[in-house]
Amino acid sequence: MIRYANESRFVQAVDCIVFGFDGETLKILLIQRGFEPEKGKWSLMGGFVKPNESLEQASTRILKQLTGLDGVYLEQMHTFGDPSRDPMERTISTAYFALIDIHKYEQQLNNDYHPEWFSVKRMPKLIFDQQEMVEMAQRSIRYKAALHPILFELLPKRFTLPQLQILYESVYNTTIDKRNFSKRVLATGLLIKQVEKDKSSSKRGAYYYHLNMQKYYANFQSFLNFIPNPTNLISQ
Repeated sequence: MIRYANESRFVQAVDCIVFGFDGETLKILLIQRGFEPEKGKWSLMGGFVKPNESLEQASTRILKQLTGLDGVYLEQMHTFGDPSRDPMERTISTAYFALIDIHKYEQQLNNDYHPEWFSVKRMPKLIFDQQEMVEMAQRSIRYKAALHPILFELLPKRFTLPQLQILYESVYNTTIDKRNFSKRVLATGLLIKQVEKDKSSSKRGAYYYHLNMQKYYANFQSFLNFIPNPTNLISQ
């Protein structure tokens, strides 16, 4: 095989950032790293790209191998290449992130590498520069959520307004007035009210809704009406 002369070699890795919502809390999926350095410490789902793999193929394989999750849409976010990011050797890592409904995928999780959900607000310290990866992923989600219905990937097909509010408060790390939120959400005309109610938390119950995708694509800018302080929070 002919190689480029006088060029150094390095390791290519991928790291998968998986956010999930259980109806109450925004969470992140972590595993305990299985090899040195930093063996046993909490980590994103990461691994090395094989010679015959694309980055996308590697991220899908690694996520399934370490957690059991399969069929999850992973979006490429950023490549991290600081020469000192990995003390073992020069390693470049491309980060991917995903948003899932925890309940939808909970049967897929395996225990081979002890994957565990942590609240984003209370997650443990991560290895290397993975905290930076997570913070960048959060910023990306906040920006995209203002323009696209990506947060609905975290919800069941039918959801209540309180569930939707909790989700937006978690993602944007803020508190939203309940009455204002409901008023703004319903004013968009993007949600379809269902006949059934969720009575698990009160006798009165809360009506179920689902997103009207046809109206959404025709009028997606309506989402900006209920994003809390979008100019400030999206840039955080």
